[in-house]
Amino acid sequence: MRRLLTLIALLTIAPLLRAENPADWTTQLPPFQIADNLYYVGSRDLASYLITTPAGDILINANLASSPPQIRASVEKLGFHWTDIKIFLNGQAHSDHVGGAAEVLRETHAQNYVMDGDVAAMESGGHKDFAFGHDITTPFTPAHVDHILHDNERIILGGFTLTAHKTAGHTRGCTTFTFLVHVPGEPASQLRHVVIVGGWAPLSHYRLIDAPNHPASYPGIDPDFRHTFVILHALPCDIFLGAHGVYFNLLPKLQRMKTEGPRIFIDPTGYQTAVNEAQHDYQLMYAKQKAALSHE
Repeated sequence: MRRLLTLIALLTIAPLLRAENPADWTTQLPPFQIADNLYYVGSRDLASYLITTPAGDILINANLASSPPQIRASVEKLGFHWTDIKIFLNGQAHSDHVGGAAEVLRETHAQNYVMDGDVAAMESGGHKDFAFGHDITTPFTPAHVDHILHDNERIILGGFTLTAHKTAGHTRGCTTFTFLVHVPGEPASQLRHVVIVGGWAPLSHYRLIDAPNHPASYPGIDPDFRHTFVILHALPCDIFLGAHGVYFNLLPKLQRMKTEGPRIFIDPTGYQTAVNEAQHDYQLMYAKQKAALSHE
């Protein structure tokens, strides 16, 4: 519950801080290795991940419009080349995760892969987002989509495979990525399941119930959220990551990483607990909206 309340607080104050985003969104962390070919290159809360392969690299999330120079510096500090990024992915087409996408794509010439439900938002710079104008759904530089992803589509580069799961609700095309990695220090034959959650919470102004004179934020938003929780519960997870550091307790885990190493991200129990908390909060919000409608 605490991690979700922290995220809600950040999203609530974001409209008041358009010129000055929350410090944890803009304060870069020293980059670090999570697994053999998986690295963290984001800020204290806005997560960005680099996956390296023999045929080029994959970047997940470009964060704010101001973030690409920081992400690039992190990539290069790790000893990799910015222009080796061949595919750009995102967990959700909101400005705190794709605000820097156009710059990343311009500098790297990577291919922009976007889940079907978020293509319109990406190519319109957020203007075609169902929640445009609220909270973090502020405009950003539009970016052309080179490849439209669909639920359960596999992305293959240099012999490495990711699967894109459509976990809609937070955005129409919110995407959770899964793949297998080897963690340094473990037996070579042991691979770990990674889950990078794109998003799972409705913003405070989302309307979840379609009723006369009170349309839902978009048709099917409630079934989308409920389906998302079914998917998330079913995914095998060893290494729990997400689009925001608060999803997976990034900062507390980093304190432990100093002595325990990257194994601190192996957290299957924490993953299921976080999904349960998100689902519980969703159900409370739905029940509250349903009760309010019944009294009108």
